Amino acid sequence: MTVGPGARAPGAAERGGKGGEPWAGGRWVGALALANLGVWVGWFGPLQLLLARQAQHFTPGHKASTLALVTGVGAAVSLVANPVFGALSDRTTARAGRRVPWVVAGAVGGAAGLLVLAWAPDVAVMTAGWCLVQLALNASFAALTAAVPDQVPHRRRGMVGGWLGVAQVGGVLVGTALATAAGGITLGYALCAAFSLLAVVPYVAMRRDTALPPGAQVPFSLREFVTGFWIDPRRFPDFGWAWLTRFLMNLSYSISTMYLLYYLTDAVHYRGDADTGVLVLTALDAVTLLATVVIAGVRSDRTGRRKVFVVRSGLLISAATLLLALWQTWTGAVVASLVLGVGYGVYTAVDFALLTDVLPSAADRGRDLGVINIANALPQVLAPAIAAPVVTRLGGYGVLYALAGAIGIGGSLLVGRIRSVR
Repeated sequence: MTVGPGARAPGAAERGGKGGEPWAGGRWVGALALANLGVWVGWFGPLQLLLARQAQHFTPGHKASTLALVTGVGAAVSLVANPVFGALSDRTTARAGRRVPWVVAGAVGGAAGLLVLAWAPDVAVMTAGWCLVQLALNASFAALTAAVPDQVPHRRRGMVGGWLGVAQVGGVLVGTALATAAGGITLGYALCAAFSLLAVVPYVAMRRDTALPPGAQVPFSLREFVTGFWIDPRRFPDFGWAWLTRFLMNLSYSISTMYLLYYLTDAVHYRGDADTGVLVLTALDAVTLLATVVIAGVRSDRTGRRKVFVVRSGLLISAATLLLALWQTWTGAVVASLVLGVGYGVYTAVDFALLTDVLPSAADRGRDLGVINIANALPQVLAPAIAAPVVTRLGGYGVLYALAGAIGIGGSLLVGRIRSVR
């Protein structure tokens, strides 16, 4: 693939909808959702079960610390990879388009990283494999995310965000199911790798992408490329508040989900197979999320309102984490999963649409969404550093989930500071 130095929003991308806005159509949205599903399977098959089991296998005496190390280092890679690959896709001049080459490269690299994990002999190789997975899948994810404002008009982004929410929870569910059904760490990683690779095929086969016109290129400056990642919140306050609220909500969610397997075994004392317990909770979360995610996105599109949906859904997510803190039983975990699904379904669809509405520049959508996605990755770095000492020294899982609930409430309330979105 060829990377050009600069980009403007290409005129071809602005045709196809009312008022000149682009609209790719339902088949493209389906293929986009499937490709995103593959990315989430590659992430959450490991995160939900496989990495925890592998950490327990290598270091049974301090499994939580090992898991924190591996996921923290991988999240640090993700922190850098997403905005960089997003910016590179803005400037890519390949004949296939700006985004598709990175989708393909990311899927291949992600599958390779999962296979490294499958045959990792120790913690060092395990860490390297997870870093490769994070590096590569973030290339795909950055390109797929940037394709939405390229191809979808504002009035349909809530609906598309809903289907991407379906893909996300479906990825968690399918990844967990594959890891559980495999019955072993090696086969679990191999199945996730195969699924992630195959899932991008329909999207790539559609060949719908926006090419960067030759006249849009400007001389490359490394300094301008690097400094472009700083988006001054004083100049773009709504973008800054949107970033902060997403960061807080994802920090709350990361703290809540990263130790779910250990929560079931060590706090709930789940009597059955803990892997199956995680799968059941994930499935229940998926049921209520799928029941709300697309509907919420469509309603937000029709009313033109975003913030009220995001605030209320954030409070529901916080309520679910507080249930886990106060009701440490299997029944409590089931109820919390159902509530979490409702809240996260609405939040996923509408917050994505809100974010695309506050992007500073049409020419740098990939970069700007990559900066937003730092708010997804940074919590994965911080969550282990916060969770491990809380679980082991500062009060256990009750305190951990209460903290997650408080962070989520803060993130929900700060949405009100965004002024340019209804």
